[in-house]
Amino acid sequence: MLENYLKECLYFTANRLSRIVAKMAEEEFRISGLSPTYAYLLMAVYDKEGISQKELGEILHLNPSTITRFIEKLTAKNLIYNKVEGRLSLIYTTEKGKELEETIYKCWMNLRRRYSDILGEKEGDELTLLLDQVSNQLENKE
Repeated sequence: MLENYLKECLYFTANRLSRIVAKMAEEEFRISGLSPTYAYLLMAVYDKEGISQKELGEILHLNPSTITRFIEKLTAKNLIYNKVEGRLSLIYTTEKGKELEETIYKCWMNLRRRYSDILGEKEGDELTLLLDQVSNQLENKE
């Protein structure tokens, strides 16, 4: 009976999925020397050099204090630097950070390929889009 409750519980099933996918991501991103979240932050900076901390938080759905902590960590690793312009703190990659770009995208592709091999590429893409839509719906309802 409890097993049925758990299978029908969004909280439980979402957390289970999160743990499984997080483990896969950590394994795939290991060669970059970064956790997946740090790598995704760098991907956002690659996409838009001079991105603001606020934009990073919005893109990655992370609180400002978390973004600040991540930026401090990546700055300490000499992968990014921030330049203050007025009231904005803008983030750029260093040469060392740029050198990781190919590796990080390879890790991302390996992760995508890994779950696509299990779920099917179309099904994996559809599930990802559905989860994004559901997350947006639930986030906007609170």
